[in-house]
Amino acid sequence: MASRKEALARRANRVRRHIKSVANGRPRLSVHRSSKNIYAQIIDDVAGKTLASASTLDKDLRGSLKTGADTAAAAAVGKLVAERASKAGVSEVVFDRGAFIYHGRIKALAEAAREGGLTF
Repeated sequence: MASRKEALARRANRVRRHIKSVANGRPRLSVHRSSKNIYAQIIDDVAGKTLASASTLDKDLRGSLKTGADTAAAAAVGKLVAERASKAGVSEVVFDRGAFIYHGRIKALAEAAREGGLTF
């Protein structure tokens, strides 16, 4: 039986493989959630470069958030990454939730990114 870490890696790879097959050259909005923080970055897989990123550890957000581990913090990160993406000239992405279920903080980040102008 596979360990939990192996199962999460397998699920993330399965999601990522599907996303790359339907991306059609669009960059992906990759999300990582830890117990204390949430991170988002927009990655151009063709060039292998990160175009924009945001997290609850950024100086812009750190002082204004009560904690980095709630839906309000995830929404703030979503808006910030959408703002930085528009500055980088990115408006369409594919959403890469990794091994995480589209629920709670992941969903809050995605909806805030959509409100901020990203299309996915």
